[in-house]
Formats: sequence, structure tokens, C-alpha cells
Amino acid sequence: MTDTLFDKAYGCLLGLAIGDALGAPVEGWSAGQISETHGWVDDFLTDAPVGTDDTEFAILTARNLIQYGEKITPEDVEREWRKLIDTRQFFGGGFSEAAAIRNLKMGLSTPLTGRNNPEMWSDGTAMRIAPVGIFCAGDPAKAAGLALIDGMISHAGDGLFAAQAVAASVAVAAVSSSWDEVVQAGLRYIPHDSWTYRLIERAILLADACTSLQEAARRLHDEISVHQYYWVDVGPEAVALAYGAIVAGKGNYRDSVVCAVNCGRDADTIAAIAGAITGAYQGIAGIPESWISRINPVRGKCIVPLAGTDIKSVAEELVAKIHLEQRL
Repeated sequence: MTDTLFDKAYGCLLGLAIGDALGAPVEGWSAGQISETHGWVDDFLTDAPVGTDDTEFAILTARNLIQYGEKITPEDVEREWRKLIDTRQFFGGGFSEAAAIRNLKMGLSTPLTGRNNPEMWSDGTAMRIAPVGIFCAGDPAKAAGLALIDGMISHAGDGLFAAQAVAASVAVAAVSSSWDEVVQAGLRYIPHDSWTYRLIERAILLADACTSLQEAARRLHDEISVHQYYWVDVGPEAVALAYGAIVAGKGNYRDSVVCAVNCGRDADTIAAIAGAITGAYQGIAGIPESWISRINPVRGKCIVPLAGTDIKSVAEELVAKIHLEQRL
């Protein structure tokens, strides 16, 4: 079981980082702009691909789980964030994280740091939550619960629901042989009357009706994206596009991530989420070796102490913590 769980954990974390790096150069672009400029993006667009804030915050989430385990509390998460703030080694990522950091500096505590946040519905927790799913492999309900604990420092409402969906799907992906079961888990543990649920459901149905990855990417962009909002970091949108890409790719890592990148919008986050879920589903063997060999260590641009972090080592430590807690 240890070898299998490590394979899924490493596939999840590396799959996230590679998806993040693949999508980063076209973050904020429309599907049409990507097509006009690059045709169909199916490989790295830079010579030194590296994960962005999505990867760094996912590693932070993993580190917190490694330290505190399943008894982690919102206060523990806040303590770790404050340590980074106090040492001036924490510079946020997206708007939601920057707002949460500002709230902490102003003296607010969790959950007010997430509730009094103008971007509480963003994709900032969804992008970092995959390690929770690995930690709760086979227990999606537990994963959804821990997602709230990690996320409420920076998010509320649909920002948390989006993260719960991802965490639940990763938890199922780590043990399931059915990609459809993995996708459906994302709907099972969030409120059925939520914006997140409705948008994911629409994206799944839309992608299932498409006959190619190209058609899916274009239609997902055109029909699911929240075009009236001036930026692209809407949590329900990003997660829905990721699920649509997974359905279009039938759970295959490469196809799902490529489709996610070509959706445009918050392309790095969409591809990171799709990569985390399908990486956990297929394991490390599902990720092209040509991508594994080219991905660079994180730079610590947002979270300075994480510079140079070896993702494989993080996966090993996370699995070791899981087995330690199972013996206690």
C-alpha cells in the first residue's frame, strides 16, 4: 500500500506542478487568443517551466499536514501563515491570499480573514488543496472537511465549496479505478444548491457531449466562463473548467491537462487542478516523462522558504505522516 499511495501522492503533486507550469504562460488569455497565437498548446511554452503560486501554496498545505496531521485546526493554519508574515517571507499569490495576509496584519483571525475578503469566492484554496485529498485517500468526506479547515483563512462560501470538490475527488482518485467516480465525487460533498455545484455539473455535461479535446476547450471557455467579471480567478469557474477538461480527457493525465490549458482563463490554476486530480488517478506513470524531466523546482517567489523544494520529497513525507497516524 505504501508504494501505491506514494505513487498516487507523487503523481498528484507533480501533476499539479506540471499543469501549473504548462498553463502559466497563457494565464488570463482567452481560448481564442491561445489558438490564434500558439495553435494548440500541448507542451511547455518556455525553456524553464516552473510552478507558480499554485504549486507553492499546495506545498505549504502539504507541509502543514505533515506537521499537524489529521488534527490540524484553523488556528494551526493561521499560526503557520503568521510565521511567514512575521519573517517577511510571505508575499501572497492571488488576490484572495493577498487579502487574507492583509487581514492578518490588521489583526483579524480565522475565519474573519476569509469572510471579510473581497475574493472569498476565488480559486485560491481549490488550487492548493490537493494534498488534503491524498492525506485522506479513500475518505472523500474527511477530505472535504479538512478542506474547510485549510481554506477558511482565505475563503468562504463558494471559494470553500470549490476546494471541497477538488479535495474529495483527489481522495477518490487515490484509490479508484473509475475516472467517472472521481469526477462525481466532486459533486457529492458540496451543497447541491451552490454555484459551484451547478457550474461543475454543467461543465461535465457539456464536455461529455464534445467529440474532441479542441471542441471541449472552446465550448468550455465560451459557455462556462464568467465573462462579465474583469479577472479570471473565480473559484466555481476554474474548478468547473478543470472537471470539464477531465471529462473531455476521460481521466487521462496528458489529455486532461492539455485541454485545461487550452481553455485559457486562469489556465495555470485550471491545469493545476486537472493535473492534481488525474495525477492522483493515474499515478506518476500517467505523466509524460518528457514533462517530468523538464519541470524545475519552485522558486519561492510567493513563499520564500519553499525555494528549491523537491516535490518528490514532499510526497514521501506526506505518505510517511499518513502511515504514522494510521499506526497511532
